[in-house]
This record gives sequence, C-alpha cells and structure tokens, in this order.
Amino acid sequence: MCSKAGEDARAVGSRPWAEAIARVTGRRRWVVMVVWLLLLLISALGAASLAGRLSNGSGPPPDAGSVHADALLAEGFQGRSATTMVLVVRDERNVADNPAFDGRVGGAIDAVLTDSRLGGTSSFGWDTAAPERRAEFVGADNRTVVTSVGLALDDAAATTVLPSMQQEFDTRFRPQGLQVALVNIQAFQGELTEASAASLAEAEALALPLIVVVLLLLFRSVTATVVALATTMTGIVYTLGVLDLIARYVPMNIFAQNIVVMLGLGVGVDYALVMLKRFKQELADGVPVPSAVARTIATAGHTVIASALTIVVAVAALFVTPLNTVVSLAIGAALAVAIAMLVAVLLLPALLHLLGERINAGRVWVPAVMRRDESDPESARWYRVTLWVMARPVLCSVAVVASLLLLSVPVLGMKLFTPDARILPANSAVGAGADLVAEQFGPGAASPIVVVLEPREGAPASAAALAEMAQFVDDLRAMPDVASVDSALPILQRISPSDPGAALAPSTLDRIPADLAAGVRHFVSDDGGKLVVQVVSTQRSSEDATVRLLDGVRDRAADLRLLTSVVGGETARGDDSNAEIARAIPLVLVLMLVAVYLVLLGTFRSVLLPLKAIAANLLTVGATFGVMVMVFQFGWAPGWLGLGDAGALFFIDPLVVLALIVGLGTDYEVFLLSRVREEYLASGDNRAAVARGMARTAPMITGAAVLMIVVFGAFGFAGLMPIQQLGIGLAVAVAIDATVVRVVLVPAAMQLMGRWNWWNPWERKPDREAKVLEPSSVSG
Repeated sequence: MCSKAGEDARAVGSRPWAEAIARVTGRRRWVVMVVWLLLLLISALGAASLAGRLSNGSGPPPDAGSVHADALLAEGFQGRSATTMVLVVRDERNVADNPAFDGRVGGAIDAVLTDSRLGGTSSFGWDTAAPERRAEFVGADNRTVVTSVGLALDDAAATTVLPSMQQEFDTRFRPQGLQVALVNIQAFQGELTEASAASLAEAEALALPLIVVVLLLLFRSVTATVVALATTMTGIVYTLGVLDLIARYVPMNIFAQNIVVMLGLGVGVDYALVMLKRFKQELADGVPVPSAVARTIATAGHTVIASALTIVVAVAALFVTPLNTVVSLAIGAALAVAIAMLVAVLLLPALLHLLGERINAGRVWVPAVMRRDESDPESARWYRVTLWVMARPVLCSVAVVASLLLLSVPVLGMKLFTPDARILPANSAVGAGADLVAEQFGPGAASPIVVVLEPREGAPASAAALAEMAQFVDDLRAMPDVASVDSALPILQRISPSDPGAALAPSTLDRIPADLAAGVRHFVSDDGGKLVVQVVSTQRSSEDATVRLLDGVRDRAADLRLLTSVVGGETARGDDSNAEIARAIPLVLVLMLVAVYLVLLGTFRSVLLPLKAIAANLLTVGATFGVMVMVFQFGWAPGWLGLGDAGALFFIDPLVVLALIVGLGTDYEVFLLSRVREEYLASGDNRAAVARGMARTAPMITGAAVLMIVVFGAFGFAGLMPIQQLGIGLAVAVAIDATVVRVVLVPAAMQLMGRWNWWNPWERKPDREAKVLEPSSVSG
C-alpha cells in the first residue's frame, strides 16, 4: 500500500490545475482578497435590489387554456380586465338596511375606484346595482358587500401595488369601522412576496446560531468556524448579485431567493467543511502551508468540484419544465451550488495561505466522547460498524430496502395543490379579505371557474347558440358541488323573453336600466362575440371537490356544437400547472438519472456503481415523499411541531425535492466512493476498502449531513408552507441518505457486488500504481 504522503503528492502532480490555483492564490493572495471584497460589494448592491425584481407568479405556461381565458377576458367587459379584483367592504357599525350604510360603504368604494395608483377602469357589483337589486351583492351578515373591479395594471405592477394599497386602506378605514379588502391572485402573490422575505429572515436567524454551534464542534476552532461562515455568506451574496442581473432580463420567481439562501447555506458550509478539514489534517501531518493548500485543492477541491457538478447536472434537468416557478428555482439552485464551489476552490485557498497555522486559533473545548483519533481508520467505530454490516449483507440490504419501500407507500395517494390565501400568515390583511369573502359569500365566490364561449359562426351569438348556452348553464347547475352558475341569460331573458339575443343589440342596451346593462356587459363583451359563464363551487379553488367540478365543466364544455369554449379561473390555472408537473416528472427523472449516471461513470470509471447509487437515490426519494405525504397531507406530525396540515403538497415541491435529493444524495456518494475507490486501487481488497473508506469519510459526511439538516430544518420550521415543505423534505432526505443508506445499504450492496463494483468493460486492466494516481477524496 502506498503511503499517504506519496498518494497526496501524486494526486497534486496529476492535477496541474490544483497546483496552478495554489500557486496563484499564494503569490497573489492580497490581489485575490481585494478582488473578493470588490465583487462582494458589487454583489451586495445587486442583492439589496433583488427582491424588487422578483415576482410571485406561479401560473401555467403561456399556451395553457387558463392563460388563454385570461387573455379573452382582458378587454371588452365591464368590471373585468387583464387584472380583475374583488373589492370587499364591510361596515362594522351598520347593516345594509341602515341609511348610513350606503354612504359609508359607497364612500369607501369610490375611494378605491378613483385612486389613480390602482387605475380602476370599470366595476360591476354592489356599486352598480340599483338599490332594489343589491341583495345578491350583500353577504350573509348583511354588512359586507362585493364589487368586481377591472384594474389598469399589468400582473407585475398589481403584485407590487396591491399589498401596499391594502395596508394603506386598512390604516385609513379601520378607525372608521370599515374593513376594505382587495382580493385577487395578484394581491395574494404580492403579500406572499413580503411574507416570503420575512420568513427568510426568520429562517436565517434560526439556522445561523445552530450552524455556528455545529461548526465549532466539528472544527474545535473559532477561526475555522469564522472562515467557513465568511466563505458561505460570500457565496450567497455573490449568487444573489448574479440572480439580480438575470432578473433584469428573465422573469424570476420570489422562491428563487429562498432556494439560494437555503441551498447556499447548506452546500456552502459543507464545501467549506470539506476543504478546511483536509487543510487542518495536512497541517497536523506536518505539511508546509503552501503544500498543504495545494494538496487540499487537489483532493478536497476535486471532491467539491465533482459534488457540485453532480448537483448542477441533476438540477439542470428541471429546465425542461415549462413553468417559470420551477425554472426560477432551478436557476437559483444551480447558481448557488456552482458559486459555492467556485468560492471554495478559488477564494478559500487565498485565506488558507494568509492564515496558515492560525486556522486552528481560538481552540474550543469539546466533550471527550466527541474527540476521535483519525490517524488509524481501523480503530474507528465506523470501521467496526461497516465490517458488521458487510458480514450480514443480505439481512441488512433487505431490512433497509423493505423499510424504505414501506415509507414510500403513502406516495401512491400523493396530492398536489397550488397556493391560495390560506398559506399566508395569520395577520395577513389580504388573507383576511379572502376569508371574509369565503365566510360571507361562500368558499368559492372569490375564485369561480370561468368559461369563455364564442359562437363558431361569428359574433354576435345566434338564437340557437344562446339556446345551447342555456342548456349548458342548466347542465352545470345540476353538477355536484355547484353553489351557483352566473351568466347574462337571466337579464337577457328578462329584457326579451322570446328572443334573448335581441337584447344584445346596442340600441336595446342603451334603453334598459343602467344596472341591468352593466350586468349584461359584465358577462358579454362589447361586440357580443364573447359570452362568460361563471361556475361558483361550494369549496375553495384548490379543494378536491372544485377540481372534480372543473373536470366536469371541461367535459361538458367540450360537447358544445355551436360554441367554442375556453375554461379559466384560479382552479384551472392550478390544474394546468399540476398537469405540466405530472407530464414533466418522467422526463425530468430520466434526464436526471442519465446525466448523474454519466457523471458517476466518469468519476468512478465503473459501470455498476452508478446504477447502485441511482437505485439507492430512488429509494431515498420514495421514502422522503412518503414522509412528506404523511406529515403535510395526512397531518400525522405532532401539533406542537407547528408544521400544519395542508392536505396536499405544494405543486412544485416534489419536482424540486426530487432534483435536489438526487443531487445531494449523489454528492455524498462521491464523498464516500471516491475514498473507497482510492483504498481499493491501493489494496485490491473490496471489503477492507469499503470499511476504511467509510471510516475515513463517515465523520465528515455525518458532520456535513448534520449541517444540512440544521439548515433545511430551520427553513422547514420557519418558512412559509411551500418552503416549509421543501425544507422538511430535504432534511428528511439527507437524514435518510446519511444514515441507513450510506451506513448500511451502501456497504451491504458493495459486499454483495464484490469485484463487480469496479467492472468497466471499456477500460483495459491498467497497472495498479498508475491507478493510484487517480482521484483522491478528503478524509474525515
């Protein structure tokens, strides 16, 4: 067996790039530090302005039917526009029969409609109805009224303006005993953006102290801990700065910022841990600082690069999904990992040159049970545990596989949901407004299913087309879970019972009462070429009953002969997004696994080891999804944990968790098997190589996993529901992967595979000494 010093020297010699980085960062260390700080300052300026460039749109792709429906509704209707809002006003002091009620409520509505910042173009509801016909716009408490308002704001502007206007109206009208709520998807998204920033700060405040404690225990040095945190935060700021540049030209979702901070903390600290542990080990072996830096880059740096490449490749598969939210998360995740790698390999070495032996300054006392002698891996408990597992490979493999498959069973009942106002914080004014509408007018009143009909023969609709529409409306009313079906038909039939279509003539509309004309124009476009039917569910937009109702509406609309139909509304938007996710998952999974296989094939030069790694990853994915379903869908977590019961998983979380689990799981596989391969090439003994490789890397992998769990867990307990589910899912995945998979399943499988672990039919059997020169990994 070659000596460790000889192996390290050859590793550096076989990687000229590592020697080059060590030489440049050593000779130009102050230049590197100045460039580092300048880039940090520039990136910080970009990071500070990033939040204002991000949106919270989580809708379907542009070619979805629900998007087409929104476009059809943008012009030609009263009380509708590209951005339609439900204005809710509640008088706490008067009921609708009180003479003061009309003046107080009407004044509040006028204040909203005339506010130039909102740009109200038209309205339809309580304010346009004649006094004797206002009852349908008054809530069950006889104190609350609604009006539909079309706004002259695009989606991005409305997302920014509505939350601030909501706060302003609250401050203005609450002292008067009036509750004014602006309810629509843009108000929700804007409020979610602000809540997301608040939860991000809360998660950071929870994670950072825990990270400091774990790093102090792992490094036993204050200086090393400070260096790890400094490089980690540098990577996050750099990433946010780059993200700000991208967001100037590409629409980016607010959750990209969350994923950057969450993954940047987890991966950045892990990479710093790998590099610093190796550097400290080299110094402990008496290696001079310049050589210790070079060896650290050649060994630990090589592992960090391979790890980052694997995660980026796995995440890149998400780009095939045509959803802005998923693509934004993929961009954020890939950037966070890639920049964390660059910081660890290019900037951290300059600090190591500067600090040298002072990296151990500020020694920290740790309990004796946590101290370990790393000089002899065969005396480590990990070595003994691995040998015990490898002596019982069948039993251990079956036990682990069966347990993970059992945890995966709940995945068969997994449900997805798109977010609505219920995920907002309890003190949210927008959420309170949505709850008020649901309470007074029914759960589905603020988010109806909207069917836009157009005559096939052209505008306006013929008598036959209107008759078909009337039958369509009757059929919809007969469906389960329908609270009401609204259209222009009742008014048209009232105006012209024998020929409802005649009532659409401009000359007729000009002669009827203004409120009845407004009712027609709310459901029929100015040119008479578009007709709207609204189906109000008895449940909220994301509930199963409403989704089933949507399917029924679509099926019935598809049967129309004289009218074409496009179905929209919040439920349709969510369903279209979920359908894209369902279509994308198989393709993403295949691309991801093929890409990861090729990366591992190049790293380990083995045909079967990558397959074993992928199989283990899939088991981890299944078990993780199963736990997520049990916690967030079934609500089995103890109430004191505060995880809530969403009844479903946020629609993009499974896809993102899938990519990150595969990437992070393969990350640990690289850490472990690189060292095992090194040991095997040196000795040719598969059993001893696995045990020694485990003993050398398990402490580092365990420490890295603890840090990941701390970071992801902090976001899981402090974040909004979508980030909460993502954080808990990743924390569970890392815990499963770093314990039962890495400690039990991998050694057992490698014992069963024996020499087949390293089988490569395309590679001639080389001289063993030559093979020892190949990738080395960091030791624990």
